[in-house]
Parts: sequence; structure tokens; C-alpha cells
Amino acid sequence: MSRDEEAVVGRLLIVEYEQVKEEQRARIGFRDNLLYATLASMAAIITFSLQGGGRPELLLLLPPASVLLGWTYLVNDEKISAIGRYIRQDLDPRLATLAPDRTRVFGWETAHRDDRRRISRKRLQLAADLLLFAVAPIAALIVYWTNGPAKAPLVAISVAETLLIAVLTVQIVLYADLHRP
Repeated sequence: MSRDEEAVVGRLLIVEYEQVKEEQRARIGFRDNLLYATLASMAAIITFSLQGGGRPELLLLLPPASVLLGWTYLVNDEKISAIGRYIRQDLDPRLATLAPDRTRVFGWETAHRDDRRRISRKRLQLAADLLLFAVAPIAALIVYWTNGPAKAPLVAISVAETLLIAVLTVQIVLYADLHRP
């Protein structure tokens, strides 16, 4: 490949990098806002269930809201990580072959993962994610089971919701990225 061709390829790779970084930034903002949306939906559901003498069966709305928002959070978080992996494992090496000394180009994409406290931060993030998307909806179900009307359809719904929460919990743990870079 000629110098001019290498320069064109290099520019195209930089443009691709800028585009995937922009997508990553947008996904990070969206993902982080999902935390606030989840908290707001939980607060609204709890408020409605307590109004007018209390209607614990309304707490059955909390698990599906948590699972829906939690799944969306998880998918975005995984795409954010996938973009980082793509930059580190694909774009960086291709661009490095065009660099005069074949050095890595996007050092920050790897450097921030080398922090010795990364694993402890990831564990704390996992705990926070589980608290919000698994423990809170299970707590709502426990309140319903202990205080709500024991009507067969509502109990069946609550059991199905428990299974949905379990599936989401497993997925959150599987995607937690607790290994070293």
C-alpha cells in the first residue's frame, strides 16, 4: 500500500473511531439516565400503592418496570463495553500498523482498564445494579405477598415476575465484566 493509500485508510479509521466514540458517549448518557428513570418509576409506583389506604397489589407494577428498564440499561451497558472492545481489539491494531513505529494509538482505551481498583469498582457497580434492578422489585413482591390480596391471578403474576427478575439478575451478573483486561 502506498503512503497516500495509508493516509486515506488512516483518516477513514479515525473517522470511524470518532463515530463509534460518539455512539458510546450517547449510550453512556442514555444508560445513566435509565437509573434516574428507574428510581422515578419506583417512587411513582410506591406512592400510588400507598395512597388511599394502601393498595399493595399495585406494587406488582414495580417488577415489570424494573425488568424493562434494567434490560434496557444492561443492553446499553453491553454496547458501551463492546464499542470499547472494538476500539481496543480492532481499530487500534489496524491504525497502529499505519503508524511509523507501530505503536498503539488509543492508549486511554486500555490504560483506564489497568487501574488496580477497577475490579472493586466493578463489584460495587454490580451490587448497585442488583440493588436497583433485582432487590428492589423482589422487596416489592415480598410486600405484596405479605400484605396484598391473595387472588390467584395476582399470585401467578407475581411468580412470573419473580422469574423475570431472576433472568435479569443472571444476565446482569454474566455481563458484569469482573475479569482483568
